[in-house]
Amino acid sequence: MGLFGFSKKKDASSCKWECHPETAEQDAPVKVLGSGCDKCRALEQSTIEALKESGREPRVQHVTDFAEIAKYGVMQTPALVVDGKVVSYGKVLSKEEVLKLL
Repeated sequence: MGLFGFSKKKDASSCKWECHPETAEQDAPVKVLGSGCDKCRALEQSTIEALKESGREPRVQHVTDFAEIAKYGVMQTPALVVDGKVVSYGKVLSKEEVLKLL
């Protein structure tokens, strides 16, 4: 039980910045790391479009927990992680750039 009788219930499929819970997956092979800012959401959207175009299932997890982001060694966001490896950080990629990295 949290402060004043409220419990802290955190939904793992979405973040407080109203990311795309319909595409968020716990063990998604593709992750966007970032605070949930406009740049992070733009990278997430480009990634979803690239996955759809490549015929892959558009499963993208948006990681906003800074402790989790730090585990990847990322110091600049947004970052893109594919199959556990950081493939880009510090910039928003276009759909075409994401396709090349997939």
